[in-house]
Amino acid sequence: MGDLLQLLVSGIATGAIYALAALGFTLLWQASGTINFAQGEFVMLPAFAMLSFLALGAPLWLAFLMTCAVAMLLLGYGFKRLVVDPLIRHGVIPLVIATLGLSVLLKTSIRAGYSAEAHQFSSPFPAGVFSIAGVTVSYADVGTLLMAGIIVVALQMFVTRTLTGRAMQAVAQNPEAARVLGINVGKMVLYTFLINALLAVVAALLVTPAYLAKFDMGDSIGLKAFLAAIIGGFNQTRGALLGGILIGVLENLVGFYVSPAYKEGVALMLFLVVILFRPEGILGRAEERKV
Repeated sequence: MGDLLQLLVSGIATGAIYALAALGFTLLWQASGTINFAQGEFVMLPAFAMLSFLALGAPLWLAFLMTCAVAMLLLGYGFKRLVVDPLIRHGVIPLVIATLGLSVLLKTSIRAGYSAEAHQFSSPFPAGVFSIAGVTVSYADVGTLLMAGIIVVALQMFVTRTLTGRAMQAVAQNPEAARVLGINVGKMVLYTFLINALLAVVAALLVTPAYLAKFDMGDSIGLKAFLAAIIGGFNQTRGALLGGILIGVLENLVGFYVSPAYKEGVALMLFLVVILFRPEGILGRAEERKV
């Protein structure tokens, strides 16, 4: 029983990281119909940005805050203005192709311009483990759960309890009706891109100590985040959270009780099962997004 509880805690912590990245998929889709297949690289880039700031002598949390500012400028505002805005008017397919190309460009740029080697990354949480009711858990897992939980709760409160958040919801549900009501649709969509950039930086801070900073670290993270969003429901932020946690927990259980060799296939198998029996996702809505 102790092993099972430990696996569950660790799996939920890992799944919370996938969920943060998956939230970016669902938020961008709801707000602008954007599918960003460079989402994994949007987690990889902040990891290397933080490494660069650390190399300059900045402490970890200052490096994190500076990376948030850079990410909002480049991965939020820059991505929207330079990639999404010119292409989204031509439909989803050109944008999908562009983000796939952007994914390759970012990986090769980091490999050629920074390093092809894996780099150690300090955890923001203390090393070591402790016991709770006989269950041994790591400080990193608990810290990850707490930080991811705070981010998710804060985001949910922002969206549901602030005027700006409600305006963003209105834009996600029906942009034309929101525009008639006097809501600045372009500004609300931009806020969504900025939030996605911040979520990517948080995911990078939490995942890189375990994954190491590698030019291709975004491949696995991006794929699992995308599958998590579909499993939970691509048009539901709660679905992204559920999908990420399911993948993280099942990966841990399969890796421990079956074989580590099957661990990487868990997300795909879960995706296939869900898509066969509930194509809209576990918490997804069947109706189409209005544009």
